[in-house]
Amino acid sequence: MSGWKRTEVRRGREYTVQPVSAASAQKEYVCPGCGGTVLPGTAHVVVWRADGVLGDEADLASRRHWHNHCWSIA
Repeated sequence: MSGWKRTEVRRGREYTVQPVSAASAQKEYVCPGCGGTVLPGTAHVVVWRADGVLGDEADLASRRHWHNHCWSIA
């Protein structure tokens, strides 16, 4: 991962948000916000729950790659 992690709150839940630069984005992912493809070479964010309800390991396993715009309007 390439950017500084931060914590954000959405709908009363805490999430860890990790920016990924275009240079570091090497795989293809499906954005849960729009269902579209996050293509390699596209700057985006990786998001996972930060509250540890199911434990850190489970939270990390459920992380998802979002388009920056999709996460900003989520």
